[in-house]
Order: sequence, then structure tokens, then C-alpha cells
Amino acid sequence: MSYIRETIERENENGKKALAVYLTAGYPHKDSFVDLACGAIEAGADIIELGVPFSDPLADGPVIQESSYAALKNGINLHQTLVYAKEIKKRFPNPIILMGYLNPIIKMGVEKFISEARERSVDGLIIPDLPLEEHVKLIDNRFDGIDVTLLTTPTSSKERIGRIDEASQGFIYCVSVVGTTGVRSRFSDDTMANLKRTYEAVKRNKMMIGFGISNGDDVKRFSPFCDGVIVGSAIIKSLQKDKSNKTTFELIANLKSAC
Repeated sequence: MSYIRETIERENENGKKALAVYLTAGYPHKDSFVDLACGAIEAGADIIELGVPFSDPLADGPVIQESSYAALKNGINLHQTLVYAKEIKKRFPNPIILMGYLNPIIKMGVEKFISEARERSVDGLIIPDLPLEEHVKLIDNRFDGIDVTLLTTPTSSKERIGRIDEASQGFIYCVSVVGTTGVRSRFSDDTMANLKRTYEAVKRNKMMIGFGISNGDDVKRFSPFCDGVIVGSAIIKSLQKDKSNKTTFELIANLKSAC
């Protein structure tokens, strides 16, 4: 069984939802980033999602875009992100998922990337700009041992959700809202109805909800319709003004408590 799925199921069996925390690799400081990621795990993150900085993100809102730009200026690339993954894994066994775009992987070379990802103990991969139709062509079982997770959106039909469920590994990433990542002040009735519809349609995988979740109330609101949550923009936004990381770790602890 997938290590990522095992982690989610362990939390579920204990009456909890899994918490994945997104961090932009090398942000806000490249030299202390591993300490930041390990501190996030100590604060309550079950899974670390490492964002690979990229100049032309498709799914990221302004907060994560800004962090990616800063990380790129710091010289962070796909290779350095993989180095971070290995360093974090030396200290904590928690699953590490890379979230990045297709261009840097193709530039490195798919086979080389797979080899390095395995060597660096990466557990999963999310590629927002890899559509279902191209998934089989690129993956073709070459990522054996690394879960490749696909995304559903509010516009995904029941039939398409089923196909994504069949192709995805580890879990399904359910995008809660139409649009890019970012903190939301409210979620409509349509959003909640869509989350319920998607959760009922997913039969094979666990389902994690991402986009817009920023506090414990959001976690509690979404909990009936998922097996875990992914929090990114709220974490990055906290890091922008939290010099000591204390407030950010408190946020993570509160999110996990709500799980």
C-alpha cells in the first residue's frame, strides 16, 4: 500500500483527518528551510508538500506566486528541492510530496527526475498542469514507488472524477473552488454541495481537500467531506510576517487540533 495512503488512513482510524502543509521550497530562507519543514512536522503536519518554485505557475494565487519568486531569486530549483526532501527525511519519516509544474521536470529529464526523486526519498508528486489525458503518456508506470496524485475541480463531471480516481495514487486532490490558491473568507453552498458530490464519487482513493483552507473553522466545515486537508497560502502568508516561525507553528498546531 502507498505510504501516503497509509499515513492518511492511520489518522482516519484514530478519528482524525490528515493534515498536509504546503511550503515553498527555500522560502523564506534557503539555509534554514529544512528546520522550518521539520518544525512544521513537530507542530502537527502529517504530510509535507514541497512546492517547487516556478516562474509561470498555473494554479497558484498571489501569495504562493510571491514566495516562488523569492525562492527563485534565492537560487532554488527542482534539484535543490529534491535535496531538501532528503534532508527532511533524515530527521522525520513523514511523507513528502513534491508539488510542481511539468516544465522543470521535462527540462531535467523525466528519467533523471524519477531517479533523483527515488534517491531523495520523495513519496508523491502533484503536477497541476498535467491533465488526465496526458497522465498515462508521461507516467506509464515509470514512477513506480512514487505516488502521482491527480486533481479534481468543481467543474469535473462524475464520469471524469471516476477516471481520475482510477488513475490517481495515494489520494485524490480535490480543489475546493474555481480559481487559484489563496485564503477565502467564505465558501458558498454550491462549494459545499460539490465537495459532498466529489467525496461520494471517489471510490478507490482517499480524498484531500485543498485551496482556500486557512483556519480551524474551515477544517471543521470540510471534515465531513474528506479524509484530510491541505493548507498552503495561509501558511505562506503567516511566514511572510513571522520572523521566528512561532506564529506559523501555532497555526499548524491549531489546524491539526481541528482535524
